[in-house]
Amino acid sequence: MVKQLPACPVELTIDLLGNKWKVLIIRDLMDGTKRFGELKKSMEGITQKVLTANLRDMEENCLLTRKVYAEVPPRVEYTLTDTGYSLRTVLDSMAEWGDSYKERVNA
Repeated sequence: MVKQLPACPVELTIDLLGNKWKVLIIRDLMDGTKRFGELKKSMEGITQKVLTANLRDMEENCLLTRKVYAEVPPRVEYTLTDTGYSLRTVLDSMAEWGDSYKERVNA
């Protein structure tokens, strides 16, 4: 069954990004491949369960890939897909807006 996508592109983008954790995961993966533990450590307050759920959802939506290495202990790495990397402009715009907002509020 094909997933029905919202007609509105803004709604679709919000659906894919979903929450602050997904945005922060994408931000961290912009620098390159990361292991699960590295992602968890960089996001203060996220639980293992929430991180796992978000990573699975992002993989299902083709924003990142998951590579499992057959080692003991197991090693799992996450990398943005080209689609995930295409969100760079969205994150850059969010960062620019956030800086501008802070300047106005602190003035």
